[in-house]
Amino acid sequence: MKIKILSVGTKAPQWIRAGFEEYAKRMPREMPLALVEIAPPKHGAEADKFIQIEDAKMMSQLESDDWVVALDERGKQVTSTQLAGKLDRWRMQGGNVVFVIGGSDGLGESVLARSNEQIALSALTFPHYMVRVILAEMIYRAWTIVIGHPYHRA
Repeated sequence: MKIKILSVGTKAPQWIRAGFEEYAKRMPREMPLALVEIAPPKHGAEADKFIQIEDAKMMSQLESDDWVVALDERGKQVTSTQLAGKLDRWRMQGGNVVFVIGGSDGLGESVLARSNEQIALSALTFPHYMVRVILAEMIYRAWTIVIGHPYHRA
């Protein structure tokens, strides 16, 4: 199983890139974690147009058999243990998992409709690029729970 994070934005600070890479390199070889950056539209477009452009770019990165998890503020909040259970089920299903992080205006209708599930990181708002690091850590933590590693202390 491969895990991919699709995220809008291509100019993350180096410390964000380093944080993401730290957790990605901790993942097992049989479950690699990759980041695919989606270039945002040029400035000047209206918010609805921004979302439509980002939506089309994200949809072009999704395969028909991907299990798509949309990060959305209206999604279900899950605990680390619940995410670990999901990760284990996805692994047993054998397909690839793609987490999608929208731009500052959220995800488009096509991506939300295509998603197999929607989760919320928190009721709080996080800086857009920081979500990549938080999500990478959450995925790594879930994996450590699955294998019984002491990283997560419930």
